[in-house]
Amino acid sequence: MSLKKLNHTLDSLEAHIENHRVLNPKISKADVAWHLDHSLKVINSVIAAMQNSDHNTYINNFSFLGKVFFTLGFFPRGKAKAPKHVKPPEIILKDDLISQTKLAKANIETIAGLDKNAYFKHPLFGNVNTSRVYRFLWLHSKHHLKIIDEILNAK
Repeated sequence: MSLKKLNHTLDSLEAHIENHRVLNPKISKADVAWHLDHSLKVINSVIAAMQNSDHNTYINNFSFLGKVFFTLGFFPRGKAKAPKHVKPPEIILKDDLISQTKLAKANIETIAGLDKNAYFKHPLFGNVNTSRVYRFLWLHSKHHLKIIDEILNAK
């Protein structure tokens, strides 16, 4: 997984900001803005956690479940709940999505400069370090982009 692929995914999220108010309850209880906001919050909070982590305390406890999903290349829908700190607010403003996107673009550029054992703690996958974070962020964003595409393309 590469920075280039993650940047492309971030560009795809950004391109959907114009559709932020679209909702299709047959596909998702949440509108496009919710999926965008959540995806951007995950990117920004994961990178902040990695920047603030103590790489000397990293333990490779990446779970079997994490290995399965990373190998399969997708996350199943409706199986996990977003942690409180990455849940979108009741009202999501377009300007907030734009500013979070700018921050995410700046943040992903910092990953390459992190220690190889900088990490964040994922509630299901265990510790995700620098070598796995690109794939995690790409898979997570791709998961929500797929839902957004289904919301927008449902007939």
